[in-house]
Amino acid sequence: MQIVRVYSGDDGESHFQDMSRDELEAYLPKEGVGPITLHRLNSPSVNDFHPGPPNPQYLIFLAGIVEVEIGDGSIRQFLPGDIMIAEDSTGHGHITRGTGADPRVSFHVQLPRKS
Repeated sequence: MQIVRVYSGDDGESHFQDMSRDELEAYLPKEGVGPITLHRLNSPSVNDFHPGPPNPQYLIFLAGIVEVEIGDGSIRQFLPGDIMIAEDSTGHGHITRGTGADPRVSFHVQLPRKS
């Protein structure tokens, strides 16, 4: 299982940060999360460069294969059981791709904005 934070840097680009389970636990609020939604998208699919949501989101991948690409060309592949924190709400953003034959399914949990 991988845990990856995608965040906006001072350079206006999105960046990847690997997180440990302990770092994730410390990062997540103990209460006060927003709506939880289940997303299902057919594969193959591409969502070109876009910033993340206005509030950070905690994504838990349940099925399918998702690739996330950032501005420097780095790509991370997410499989069922992987976790991503989408926190790149400004700047250039990232590309998401559903690869493989199976639909991509994920839970999205809205988190409060960091102050």
